[in-house]
Amino acid sequence: MSIYRYLEKYAAVAYNLGMKTSNKFTMVRIVAAPITFVLYFMPVWCGVPNGSVLSIVTTCILIPFLAFSEFTDYLDGHYARKNNEVSDFGKMFDPFADVFLHLSLFVCFTFSGYCPLPVLVLILYREFGQSFLRMVAAKNGTAIAARKGGKLKTVFYITSILLALAIESLVRTGLAEKWSFNVDVAKIVSMGFFIACVVFSYASFIDYLKNFGKVLKDSAEDRG
Repeated sequence: MSIYRYLEKYAAVAYNLGMKTSNKFTMVRIVAAPITFVLYFMPVWCGVPNGSVLSIVTTCILIPFLAFSEFTDYLDGHYARKNNEVSDFGKMFDPFADVFLHLSLFVCFTFSGYCPLPVLVLILYREFGQSFLRMVAAKNGTAIAARKGGKLKTVFYITSILLALAIESLVRTGLAEKWSFNVDVAKIVSMGFFIACVVFSYASFIDYLKNFGKVLKDSAEDRG
């Protein structure tokens, strides 16, 4: 309950600051990132075993909380179009919020063995490169909105995250052991999805470079 009260308090602050409805939904993902991180690691930090009350409770909170956080990615776009709130700021804020939340979760699943460490590093490189491209483009008056390749990449990010969370939830609630669920095989499948994330993320990054690389070149050659 305290988490939802925190979000309500944040929403009130955002309203007083005059944020647009679409940006409020985007901001939810920014706020959700540290909360999901804490919820995920709380049983680990407290040293409680799988099947304990804390492990079960945090898992039961984390699943719907993360699902709603991901759903706000649809809501911000919906209200941006509905209320005519599409802006250059929103075009940059939305993908930033996605990356902010997803990278936090990638760290969680790397710790738990679902995402290989090299995958995390490669994705970090890609996202930093993409952020630099957006920053340079914005400096030159161009707001880079999400392209189809970037959206497909995000779908794979979300799918990989939800798959890893589903497996980890079975482990933490004790159901994996009760049902004789093969966690090792499931982890291998999960790793395959995260590796696919790298492929799609770099494919989309190349697409961005093809379409906006001139901005980087012009900025690099600017002598002003």
